Amino acid sequence: QVHLVESGGGLVQAGGSLRLSCTVSGRTFNTYIGWFRQAPGKEREFAAAIHMSGTSTYYADSGKGRFTISRDNAKNTVYLQMNSLKPEDTAVYYCSAGYKGPPPTRMEAYDYWGQGTQVTVSS
Repeated sequence: QVHLVESGGGLVQAGGSLRLSCTVSGRTFNTYIGWFRQAPGKEREFAAAIHMSGTSTYYADSGKGRFTISRDNAKNTVYLQMNSLKPEDTAVYYCSAGYKGPPPTRMEAYDYWGQGTQVTVSS
């Protein structure tokens, strides 16, 4: 069984930054961890993903140049650094594990999800 806990969300003004953390426990193997987000009234969408070897990362177009995903294998933690935040980044951010197959940008590629952390960007 895999357990994920997100933290680091909050309220920030447009242009500000937040760093989200996802701590993973259980049998995750050396595979992908993803970040997704869901805004009110919208479907959950991909934000970023990283292979725990550090060999590859993926970003949604909306976050390229502003978001950076990284990992600390010793802490079993994946981070999402978000800079130059915009009101449209407001969403609940979820991390995901239990990767089943490509591409790592799909919700269906993951078996396990955290409870989410709220990010609110004010204008």
